[in-house]
Amino acid sequence: MSTRQTVELLPRPEGRLAYTVTGTGPLVVAVAGMGDLRSTYRDLVPPLVEAGHRVAVMDLRGHGDSDTTFRTHGDVVTGQDLLALVEHLGGPAVLVGNSMGAGAAAWAAAEQPDAVAGLVLLGPFLRDPAMSAAKASASRLLYRVALARPWGAAAWAGFYSTLTKGRRAPWHAEHVAAIRASMREPGRLRSFRELALALTHAPVEARLPEVHAPTIAFMGALDPDFTDQGAELAWIEEAVGAEGHLVPDVGHYPQHQAPDVVVPEILTFLAGLRAGTQGWNARG
Repeated sequence: MSTRQTVELLPRPEGRLAYTVTGTGPLVVAVAGMGDLRSTYRDLVPPLVEAGHRVAVMDLRGHGDSDTTFRTHGDVVTGQDLLALVEHLGGPAVLVGNSMGAGAAAWAAAEQPDAVAGLVLLGPFLRDPAMSAAKASASRLLYRVALARPWGAAAWAGFYSTLTKGRRAPWHAEHVAAIRASMREPGRLRSFRELALALTHAPVEARLPEVHAPTIAFMGALDPDFTDQGAELAWIEEAVGAEGHLVPDVGHYPQHQAPDVVVPEILTFLAGLRAGTQGWNARG
């Protein structure tokens, strides 16, 4: 079993995307959410590799080790990036996404069904939150101000912790410090601000009737991004036929807040796909 963790770079029209690949077997490709790093999956990758999967984890445009030269950001281009990585590594793949990454994964499943063997959605945004035009305008203004230099990196690091309500990984402080340090690198805060201002999940919601990949979804019962977490999860279950799990004492990041709950369910889901899905190959 391969355990290499060398950072690879995938060329795209506007820059290069950073990713790592570990293990051998059927391909799983994961992407983090807005303002996060691929290390958000550090508790997920080892057990998936141990179970016989090849796991690739990708940084968003302008995030982590990916280039800051990208001019376009959001769910659709992230979905395109996921499909490009699947093609590069030899798919099909199960796509794993957190927050906007979940929306991008769902869009990719609609765009290219043959490339996507299944979906794992964590704290998923598959539609825009309901809000008035005035509140939406105020939110954009807040992003412009909060994500500006010199305080933007610290402001986001603090906000990230407010999204991590309930249980926290023992390495939470280390992870937040890494996010803050990354955001201080040249160009990264600008890329993040551009993403935050441009982001809409409306293109994802429009494509949901085309999503037919087997799907498992996890929603933190304390996730502050949703006013009614159970209702949002029920909507996701209906919209894409997902197997839904409401995770107690968890906020927006089930993958690292409750890996003891999330990982066994994902492993069972993947085992079912390996047993029943034709074409989810074991290359790598």
